[in-house]
Amino acid sequence: MTKEFPVTNSTLSATKLGELLQEKYNLSENTECKLFRAGMNHVYIVTDNNTKYVLRVYTFNWRTKKEVAEEVRLLIHLNKNKTPVSFPIADHLNEYIQELNAPEGLRYAVLFSFAEGTKSAKFTAETSFCIGLALAKVHKETEDFALDRITYNNEVLLIDSVKRTREFFTKETEETLFLEKMARFLQKEFSTVANEQIRFGAVHLDVWFDNMHFNEDNKVTLFDFDFCGNGWLCLDISYFLFQLFYTNLNEKDYKVKAASFLEGYETITEITKEEKRLLPLACLAIMTYYISMQCDRYDYWTNIFLNEDHLKRFVANLKRWIVYNEIEIE
Repeated sequence: MTKEFPVTNSTLSATKLGELLQEKYNLSENTECKLFRAGMNHVYIVTDNNTKYVLRVYTFNWRTKKEVAEEVRLLIHLNKNKTPVSFPIADHLNEYIQELNAPEGLRYAVLFSFAEGTKSAKFTAETSFCIGLALAKVHKETEDFALDRITYNNEVLLIDSVKRTREFFTKETEETLFLEKMARFLQKEFSTVANEQIRFGAVHLDVWFDNMHFNEDNKVTLFDFDFCGNGWLCLDISYFLFQLFYTNLNEKDYKVKAASFLEGYETITEITKEEKRLLPLACLAIMTYYISMQCDRYDYWTNIFLNEDHLKRFVANLKRWIVYNEIEIE
């Protein structure tokens, strides 16, 4: 018999994870754990009688323990200040991070509160207003909150990202050339930013409908801070607007919901003039970063959709946004 073959990514048993959670968190024997999604991280829904939780199992070599601990620290801070976020749960030893000896190596897991409500890409302008309120409440607490994690600057968002994307898509195409051109344009634009007029702190960086729940009363709860780091707070605002544009093909609907979102946000805190100038541009940098992340995680996430056709659709959506906002990329 040959020895055990090495693996790069495994899916851990939901049953065994449920048993571990019962032991670690003093949950009842009625606890059920079911795999919800095996994506960039693996997410399990945990039910203990009438109480729900979410267990995130980080994929191997995705985040260091320090990075996970900083995400936990941020969420504890936000929860203590009564912001609308899903928060980490401590076990009976007051530990937040579980270490799991998976076949591929050490992986980390964190149990989170379950965000009330459900997610939907199709929501009303009223809900959009409440999303703006929720994000502004988070930003009020994350401004000047420093994380010992990544800082989203030109080097990370543009220079390194384009390089890694080109390493994956080795064939030079219209799309790869466009990404390079856009990155150069954004670097030039960002070099003129008046940083003293831009709020800086801990950012979520992935604020869109898939990472929030809202209920019938439009109570919004944000979750999945896996990409949190340091950066301009307007990165989150810009990214949400782009995703809203992407999921609302009717531009009239988009305008109404975007205006409502911004109105909700500024009910809590002002968006500076310089930040507003950056809103059409900042999301382009984030999307440049995310296509490189998809390339980086090819072996761990999926290998079906990530091809030249995907890149064409991806760039086409960027161009649609650029045309809508009348951005002239030189």
